Amino acid sequence: MKIIGIGKNYVNNKSEISALKNGAQLIFIKAESTLVTDNKDIIFPSITNTLLYEVELVAKIGKQGKDITEGDAASYISEIGVGIDYTAKDVLTASRDNKGPWALAKGFDGASPMNGFKSVSNFSDLNDINFSLKINGEQKQIGNTSDMIYNFSEIIAFVSKYMTLEPGDLIFTGTPASGAGQNFKGDRIEAYVEGELLLDFKLI
Repeated sequence: MKIIGIGKNYVNNKSEISALKNGAQLIFIKAESTLVTDNKDIIFPSITNTLLYEVELVAKIGKQGKDITEGDAASYISEIGVGIDYTAKDVLTASRDNKGPWALAKGFDGASPMNGFKSVSNFSDLNDINFSLKINGEQKQIGNTSDMIYNFSEIIAFVSKYMTLEPGDLIFTGTPASGAGQNFKGDRIEAYVEGELLLDFKLI
């Protein structure tokens, strides 16, 4: 099972999309051991002092595919859930200073909590899904998939050019352009899809 992420994939204003859509999708891989499910609390990672959150919709792949066309791509999604793509910012900065990769900054244990997977059939329009994030009861991020630079189908078609997608693979599809920030030990994280609370855990 692969956990695939896409970076910098949302805009605040839809008018920005055409200028940014140059085909150069920013893709990264997260280790399977980053995954936390069932709303389990997460031990604050000892490897960082600067833990950054990004709420994202997560597409689960339902069947194997390679070189998938954009027209067929949506049929490869079995479920949609919501998750947090965590980054250890201080680890990332140190790596970048040495022109290193993102692997350790996004690949630590607990870096991919997710929950609330629902059949894709529950969503009438993948390009119009609302989701949001609260930290300690305070609204931090609000997003709608219409603000994506690359939509679900474009992401799947692009990734499948490079690697075979397999049942159970998970794709983080990007975070709203505003509101991402820092988490601290003791924070309660709540993520919603279409107003329904689906992800709810604490950093302990």
